[in-house]
Amino acid sequence: MAIIRRAQYGLPATSPAAYIAKTRGVKVHYLGTPYSSRPHDQCAAYVRQIRASHLANKKENYVDIAYNHVVCEHGAAYEGRGPHHQTGANGNATLNRQDYAVCALLGSSGLTEPTDAMLHGIRDAIEDLRENGGAGDWIGGHRDGHPTDCPGDPLYAWVQAGAPRPKKNTEEDPVMALSDEDVQRVALAVLAYRNKDADEKSKKAGRRIPDVYGYIVGTYQAVTGIASDVKKILALLQKEN
Repeated sequence: MAIIRRAQYGLPATSPAAYIAKTRGVKVHYLGTPYSSRPHDQCAAYVRQIRASHLANKKENYVDIAYNHVVCEHGAAYEGRGPHHQTGANGNATLNRQDYAVCALLGSSGLTEPTDAMLHGIRDAIEDLRENGGAGDWIGGHRDGHPTDCPGDPLYAWVQAGAPRPKKNTEEDPVMALSDEDVQRVALAVLAYRNKDADEKSKKAGRRIPDVYGYIVGTYQAVTGIASDVKKILALLQKEN
């Protein structure tokens, strides 16, 4: 799970928010204000900025950032109040005791569509709250039980679909899963390449998975080629000195 704990990004290690033993589940939120995509190295600062704005909000009288977790477009889940702390984001005290709150860094304009990485991050946050905070299985949106557009139509559609983790497009991004037997074959393939007098059995084993074998051989050749070039450059530099 890509959970970034409070102390890791500059917040006090523990939230002062009220303790809560368990919840029915988790509600998904968005910012509801304009938000622009940004490099990942700016996301932690933005979460700290949200917290500062919440603490300055005298009307709501927040004791901390309102959300239990905040998830950026890059998939990192920043711990807000965290597990076993009552949220301040769901609309009223009853709703806050009923469910945790996870906020996506999505806006009403600008960045409005969740990325696959963000959806994975929201699932990571939900699983953290389940494993470490007693959250139940229910997943909903902020608008469930409270009159609001949050978390926006694109994100709410995903919530209504069961909040599934995105699947890889295997046609565009094929993944080769190796069995234990294949791992042994790869090891034999490496030996066959490094050891020129390797026995015929090892060489045949390597050829049984040509794609992996070819990748290993190509990588080995590239690395050894670079190492050779570096040695030549260093030798020339020594001569110049």
